[in-house]
Amino acid sequence: MIIAHSWWDSVDGIASYAIAPLVLKYPELQKEMAHFSTHKNLWLRRVAITYQLLHKTKTDKQFLFHVCKLNWGDNDFFIRKAIGWALRQYARTSPVEVYKFVETNNNKLSNLSVREALKHK
Repeated sequence: MIIAHSWWDSVDGIASYAIAPLVLKYPELQKEMAHFSTHKNLWLRRVAITYQLLHKTKTDKQFLFHVCKLNWGDNDFFIRKAIGWALRQYARTSPVEVYKFVETNNNKLSNLSVREALKHK
């Protein structure tokens, strides 16, 4: 469905409400998220970036920061927005860690990603 119906609204819903619970229940699926994080299909990469949006304290912060690093050089609007959105959402749980990550990597993140990440600072 992610590839067949590729647009932000369908992809984001699938990531948050279908894939995220599955990865929490079956941690071995995390390797699929790692595969998605470097996939040539931008919507699969977006899933890898955003699937943890609702995880709060269960967010795998190392994976989140890693997938942001893997994709921060992408010029696609939907990837840049996803990076900022994922960081902003995690900042609701761990603001100091997110703000430190953004500050440390400000020169590598796109302006859109930074703006989104710090939207509620």
